[in-house]
This record gives sequence, C-alpha cells and structure tokens, in this order.
Amino acid sequence: MIGRFTARLITAATVLLSAAAAADGPLNVLCSPQIEWCRLMVATFEKETGIVVSVARKSSGESLAQIRAEAHNPVVDVWWGGTGDSHLQAAAEGLTTPYTPSSFNDLLGWATNMSEISGGRSVGVYAGAIGIGYNEDLLKARGLTAPKCWTDLADPSFRGHIQIADPNYSGTAYTALATIVQVFGENEAIKLLRAIGKNVITYPKSGRDPIIAAARGKTTIAVTFQHDMVAEAVAGYPIKIVTPCEGTGYEIGAVSIVKGARNPEAARKWVEFSLRPDIQSLAGTARAFQVPSHSKAVVPIEAPDLATIKLIDYDFKTFGSPAMRNHLLSRWSKEVKE
Repeated sequence: MIGRFTARLITAATVLLSAAAAADGPLNVLCSPQIEWCRLMVATFEKETGIVVSVARKSSGESLAQIRAEAHNPVVDVWWGGTGDSHLQAAAEGLTTPYTPSSFNDLLGWATNMSEISGGRSVGVYAGAIGIGYNEDLLKARGLTAPKCWTDLADPSFRGHIQIADPNYSGTAYTALATIVQVFGENEAIKLLRAIGKNVITYPKSGRDPIIAAARGKTTIAVTFQHDMVAEAVAGYPIKIVTPCEGTGYEIGAVSIVKGARNPEAARKWVEFSLRPDIQSLAGTARAFQVPSHSKAVVPIEAPDLATIKLIDYDFKTFGSPAMRNHLLSRWSKEVKE
C-alpha cells in the first residue's frame, strides 16, 4: 500500500507535470482588431520567438464574455487589441493580472493612463477616433445630403441607410454609445439614439462590419472608427469620413494578460513584443491605420491625425466601469434596439 506521504508526492508531481504540459501548449491569444493585423502579429511573433500561437479573432464584447465565462479555468493567455472600456471592465472584475512592460516610460500618455486606471492590468497599444463614414457614390445616387453632425443621423431621409454595430458585442459601438452620452447627456442621448435607430437597417456584432458594408454598397452610412474607414478608402472604395460637429470620442486599444493564464511567461513576451516601436510600425502593412502607443513608432501616413480631430475629453474611468457599462447597455437594449 502506498503511504499517505508518498501519495501526496505523487499527486504533487502529477500537478506539476500537468502544469508543465499546459505551459508547453500554444500561446492562446484573443485578438480584437482586424484579422489581417492579427495574422501579421502572430506570424511575426512565431518567427521571432519560436512560440506557437493559437489566435481567435473576436470583437471586444465577445472577448470579454469569453474571458468572463472561463474565469475559473482560463483558456486564453493574453487579450490583444479591442477597446479600452472592455479591458477596464475585465480589470475591474479581476479577470486580468497586473504587468508593467519594460517600455512603459516610452509610451504616450494616453497609453500609460490606461495602465493607471486599470491598476496596471492593461496598457494602451493604439488609439482611434469614432466617426461617420459614407459611400459618396450611393449618397449622390440617392439624393441624400452628407451628414455633418450626430444629430443629422436622425434625419428621416436616412431611413434604412445606416449601420452601426450592437454595443452588447462591439467595443466600437459601445465607444460610440458612450461618446454620444458624454456629448448630449444620458437622457438626451438615448432619445437621439432612438431616433437614429429608426434609420438603422441592422446592428451587426462587429464594429468594422458597417463600414465594410458601406464600402461595398450594402448600406450608405456607417458609424465606426475612422481608421477602419481609411482602410476602405485606401482600398479604393468611395468612402468619405466625417468627424461629427459636436465632437467625438476615441478608443484606446489595449493589451491585457488573463489572470490564471496557463502560459504567463509567453503572455508577457507577447505584451513586450506588441509594444515595441518596430512591431507597432508594421501595422500599416496590414492596412491597420490606428495611432500607435510607443513614442518612437512610425505612424502610418494614412492614419487619421488625432491632433486635428475635435475630440471630447472621453471619461475612460467612468465609462469603462462595470456599473456604467452595464447600465448603458441595459438602457440601449431596452429603449433603442427595438
């Protein structure tokens, strides 16, 4: 018969071997930006480090939901990209773990601010402003006047011509929702969004889908990030970009290590890798035109110039909190999406 002490040693050894086996598995990455950029990051990281990466592309809301659902048995090691509001909620719920990258002091202020708000659990990797994009050819063919302001989107002439994603799934759409609330005040914003909703043809899950639809003539107007609009314009589609006259909000795309990650060392290597200026400077080759967070990274020439955009003083701490996020999503679902 095996003694209790020996049995405990065998059990401990089994646990250690299981942990080692898990760590030898691929680095599991949730990636929320466009798939082309995700693939570029994975290929470059694997070539440089020899670490195999398993990547899944999901919107910010879907990524948060998965990490939350797996909290007691994490599958994901690191979540890269996606709006900061969602990363802040994950941090507030204790789903991610603190880590200070070696390049911290070389990052731009908005990137380090994300780290400070999240208690070191998340740091900014890129930024991008929300805007209104439209298909110029379709607009002219249908005799419509180009929108200039958020309030213009409520014009009945746009009935059936607008797409914006569902903020329950899309971090992009939540940023737009939070932006309009901050511009107009909550109750007036809900009234405006209800009016705009009468003109919305569909609410897809992905924040990028509306501008892809507009570029391909499936809708006329889209609300999404301006860098995604630039990508379609660069590809040759007749997309025009508008910064709403009242001002607009912006995202801080972030990176976070999941609490209880099976491959924490590889996850930290991914974070370091994603914040390097040479790696961030590659984004434009994947038609990703966000503004990078490292002060020495090369900004794509096509990227929207945040300095020339009328940005609001976006309150990331308040609108990234679980209480406010859940409150706004509940109101939107009950009062806007019919």
